Amino acid sequence: MQTVRVRNVEIGAGMPKVCVPVMGRDVDEVMAVARRVREENVDLVEWRADWFLEATGNIARAKESACVGNVIDLDKMADVAWKLREILGDLPLLFTFRTAAEGGEQKIAREEYVRLNVRLAMSGHVDLVDVELSAGEEAVREVICAAHENGVKVIASSHDFEKTPAREEIVGRLKRMQGLGADILKIAVMPENKRDVLTLLGATEEMYTNYADRPLITMSMGKLGAVSRVCGETFGSAVTFGAVGNASAPGQMEAGRLREALELLHGNKKL
Repeated sequence: MQTVRVRNVEIGAGMPKVCVPVMGRDVDEVMAVARRVREENVDLVEWRADWFLEATGNIARAKESACVGNVIDLDKMADVAWKLREILGDLPLLFTFRTAAEGGEQKIAREEYVRLNVRLAMSGHVDLVDVELSAGEEAVREVICAAHENGVKVIASSHDFEKTPAREEIVGRLKRMQGLGADILKIAVMPENKRDVLTLLGATEEMYTNYADRPLITMSMGKLGAVSRVCGETFGSAVTFGAVGNASAPGQMEAGRLREALELLHGNKKL
């Protein structure tokens, strides 16, 4: 399997890497969280730009409006990414605008979503972008092409906050992402019972062992799925998400404690 190197971090090698989200409604809040995260022992930082309102307006209107989506101030977004890069230094920065359809904070038209991700990939300030598989193959390919032309890696992602799909469906989505050329494959699902957690872990192992030629990220969300956030090295997940302050998804652990758990399991694996 090929690993993915982003700055000084090699994703897919050794212990799962810890990624922490930065969320804020305005520039000051985003920068304050980034400064706090910078002091923690993390490997990657994710800017959850769907939380950022200065470029899009009122969040209640954004989430509840019947219109297709909002128009994003692309230059404003790129400027915030530049400010984040100044704070984060050599820490890899992942740009994510999670859509409302996949658990995010804002609606956005597909065309605008593609323009936003392409603009940030071209900005020179981010190292990775996240593109949702549900945007459609044409949109995903367009983002991947633009990102790769600018030396930026792409995480293709899929999120289900309602249920855990069948094992075959989880593996199928990950294989589709790989076929589209994403550098890293990601899926997050919601368990309704313990068996669902096993389904996610089994699908992860199957994909990692039989099909994947690049890193993947999988997680079962919520309290039931918390174990999936620490056992990635055993089943094949290369990155796990922890929180410094507010969590961006159900079940995220505090980043420091998450790393302690990962190091404990990593140490036992060496025995």
